[in-house]
Amino acid sequence: MPTEEVFEDDLESIPLFDYLKKAIPVEELRDFSSSRRIGSIDFVKGVAIVFIIGAHTAGAWLVSSWKFFYGIGFAFLDIFGPSLFIFLSALSVVFSIRRKKGEIKEKIIRNRIFSRGMMIIVIAVIFNIISIEFTIEGYSFPATLWGWNILMFIGLSQVFSYYALKLSKIARVIIGMFIIFTSDTVRQYLFQGKEAGDILSSILHYIITSPSPMTPLLPWISICFISSIFGEYLYEAMISGTKKDYKKLFRTFLYWGLFFVLAGIFIGRYSYIPGDEFIVATDFTIGMLPSSEYPHILLLYDMRTQMFIPDITYPAMWEFLIRGRAPNMIYNLGAALMLIAVCFYFIDIKRKMNNFISMINYYGKISLSLFLLHFVFITLFLNALNIIVYFILLFSYLGFWGFTMYVWNEFYNGVGSPEWLMVQVGRIGQKTGKTVKKEILQIEEEIKGTIQKIKKDRDEGSKE
Repeated sequence: MPTEEVFEDDLESIPLFDYLKKAIPVEELRDFSSSRRIGSIDFVKGVAIVFIIGAHTAGAWLVSSWKFFYGIGFAFLDIFGPSLFIFLSALSVVFSIRRKKGEIKEKIIRNRIFSRGMMIIVIAVIFNIISIEFTIEGYSFPATLWGWNILMFIGLSQVFSYYALKLSKIARVIIGMFIIFTSDTVRQYLFQGKEAGDILSSILHYIITSPSPMTPLLPWISICFISSIFGEYLYEAMISGTKKDYKKLFRTFLYWGLFFVLAGIFIGRYSYIPGDEFIVATDFTIGMLPSSEYPHILLLYDMRTQMFIPDITYPAMWEFLIRGRAPNMIYNLGAALMLIAVCFYFIDIKRKMNNFISMINYYGKISLSLFLLHFVFITLFLNALNIIVYFILLFSYLGFWGFTMYVWNEFYNGVGSPEWLMVQVGRIGQKTGKTVKKEILQIEEEIKGTIQKIKKDRDEGSKE
């Protein structure tokens, strides 16, 4: 029986361990973060995870003479990466809350969302310990526990999005835009304070930017406020289900997406190079950004290795392409809206469906597993492949993990997979904290009783 169909009273009466022993339907594993009726969302999420895996493998596998392909591709196609993935993950919180509102208590909805978020954060912390230790100098345990990787932000975005939904749409727009347009100044101030030895700035910089500033709190938290607005529009269209509302939603996403993309390009038209300090760019100068604060700008070095067309050079990177800068955030939000709009038009309005779309949809449903698993064999071909062999192995690699997850879910019920963990944690979250605490106390009492019985039997045996 799917989780949504379990009555609230039944949840309180079923012992926790017995509840978790119940088999999870395969459909629930696939749809734990899915809109269920908007097929394009899973498709776009599948596209995002494919590009993320492609970027990571290209950086690891390509030989130096083809490294420019990684640099150029990563810089210009980052719109398909973490920002899109996190945007869609934040949308899933809207669906989870709106779909269950009125059916079960608010407290249970909150517990389920928070417990899932915390589970992802736990995975992110483990990921940080390994990745920061081997890739970023100057930090050692326990400082390596904290880092704004994509998993950490997805986990905390569950909490941020939950509270963002309690605000009006106007308030969310104001807060989201305020965060975007002040984040560059705040991060520059904290970085300079840290470099000057200010303790408070160092602490705040560690929390807000972290040793691994791939998706830092500023400006990325703005996604939660902006995406929740469009998530509500999407949910309302899903509930109505009429083609008229679907076409209206398509136009809303497309027009706002185009506006954000153009605004991001205009605001971020200035160019920057990597350095050790902040130098603000103007129309007539090239600015400088510290690579430790904005590691994405280091792609410029890979881009410059391009030797096939000598006339094309890359003296600097446009600001709207530098991940973590305000123009880039606006540009990426617009690109996400436009991509969702186009996919929504063909998949949900025109009802296009084929084997390729079905496959990408499935990848979207198992995207969390794919993100974690694709690192397993990523060191097999370090700096060893040309572009042709790379693409052959990339498609093989994607197929291998897709097939592995299919077998895992269909024949072994997905036990132990990240999606399985999310569903289990969500099931725990559906039971109130009071009930779980009561059951834990009961288990402790049973253990104490067993220990006392063993001691009593042992004492009686020694007397005899």
